[in-house]
Amino acid sequence: MHDLAEGVARFQRDVFPAKEGLFARLAGQHRPHTLFISCSDARVVPELITGSEPGELFVVRTAGNLVPAHGPCPDGVAASVEYAVAVLGVRDVVVCGHSACGAMTALARRHDLSGTQAIAGWLRHADASQARAGRAGDVDALVRHNVLAQLANLATHPSVARALAERTLTAHGWVYDIPTGRVDVLTPAGTGHPAALAS
Repeated sequence: MHDLAEGVARFQRDVFPAKEGLFARLAGQHRPHTLFISCSDARVVPELITGSEPGELFVVRTAGNLVPAHGPCPDGVAASVEYAVAVLGVRDVVVCGHSACGAMTALARRHDLSGTQAIAGWLRHADASQARAGRAGDVDALVRHNVLAQLANLATHPSVARALAERTLTAHGWVYDIPTGRVDVLTPAGTGHPAALAS
């Protein structure tokens, strides 16, 4: 906690004064242009990777950057997605996977998750990803196919489906490589559904 407290002090002393005007504007308005769905992994920092300022990204982070398909029981992910798309009117949505993802590694290498029931249950949202990836053990392939599967899940949410159909929202799939900083783009089809991989 000491490091965090020092970080807050540095923010208040050095960062905040330089951006005081920005924060004053943000206090009265919230207009992010992009919904950014990424993994909870501490090594993935959406604002740093994209060079974004506060207020530009509406960030949702989940283990494995998983997005449950629309269902009868709304959850925090569904509520956040709907708020970003239907209320805030974001123009773009990015689902961003990353190299060495712990969730995808556990699935690809068939780790025993019997002692972690919450994790095992959550990772079932990647069943379609595993089916798409085919060969077991290939973490990189599973990471990429998981982004595609989560884009498909995202498109089942009514607010997203409506915005994609009206062409007021564009869906993007990315994979961030931690050791190189490279971002590969997974090209979605015109409907917002994933079609082909591109680097």
